[in-house]
Amino acid sequence: SPQLPDGRDLPLPPVILGELGKDPQNPTVCFYGHVDVQPAKKEDGWKTDPYTLTEINGNLYGRGATDNKGPVLAWINAVATFRALKLAMPVNFKFVIEGMEEAGSLGLEKLLEEEKQCFFSDVDYIVISDNLWLSNKKPALTYGSRGSACFFVEVK
Repeated sequence: SPQLPDGRDLPLPPVILGELGKDPQNPTVCFYGHVDVQPAKKEDGWKTDPYTLTEINGNLYGRGATDNKGPVLAWINAVATFRALKLAMPVNFKFVIEGMEEAGSLGLEKLLEEEKQCFFSDVDYIVISDNLWLSNKKPALTYGSRGSACFFVEVK
């Protein structure tokens, strides 16, 4: 766990690693998502309590519904649907679900490094399910990204 400027350790929430399927004929796809959210208050412009998922006219409103709890749940529901219909899985599924993405994914890089020879050794593809919808019927498909820079600034 990372250290605070005063030297205390900061306990991090666990990263959930899950897998389903080990068919050597199928590719292995790793789905990434996060379940943490940015802070929100009703006075920020929410018409409903941001932390209570609310359905209005068939639309769901709540903090994290699109970034990123909804997409995480969509993949889990897809797996559940294949199982409920007793359909063969088209891929082997692996999941990485974290709770620190909004703070720069603290601890994730270390976990990835530790698990690269084990959990991630057979991953053929990675799907990062953390994006927006361009309209009600058109999701964005991000197929690449450039480097990111992270900074920690302490002001005294």
